[in-house]
Amino acid sequence: MPESWNTRVSRWGFNWFPAYRGTGARVEYIASDWREVRIRLPLSWRTRNYVGTIFGGSLYGAVDPIYMILLIKLLGPAYEVWDKAATIRFRRPGRETLRATFRLDEAELDSIRDIVGRDGRTERTFTVDLVNAAGEAVASCEKVVSIRQRKAGR
Repeated sequence: MPESWNTRVSRWGFNWFPAYRGTGARVEYIASDWREVRIRLPLSWRTRNYVGTIFGGSLYGAVDPIYMILLIKLLGPAYEVWDKAATIRFRRPGRETLRATFRLDEAELDSIRDIVGRDGRTERTFTVDLVNAAGEAVASCEKVVSIRQRKAGR
């Protein structure tokens, strides 16, 4: 699915936002329906660590906000979405440009809506891999996101 003008402008804004820009990563693509985001993290002077590979903070920072923002956009203003916890596992050194793809499907969103409608809140765990050109996972990040119904007046 191609980007819309709305998601393209959001992508530009995301890439110029100082906190994300500082990670060295760039958002390359946001689907017009916000169900897919692709990012790129190059090995550069800004992301290189002491031993010449991609700095772990850049690896994590590149993937940190994406699932939370996708859920905020897809669920809408009736829901509060917050990152709750995260873990990252470094599998091999990042010696080249890495990429990650984030996807949310309708079944996942329906499940979230059902559980939150019944229980008032839920937590979801999402996993994303940063992969090299050969498709090998360099790092795997697990994000725990808390979702609940927004209380009146917030």
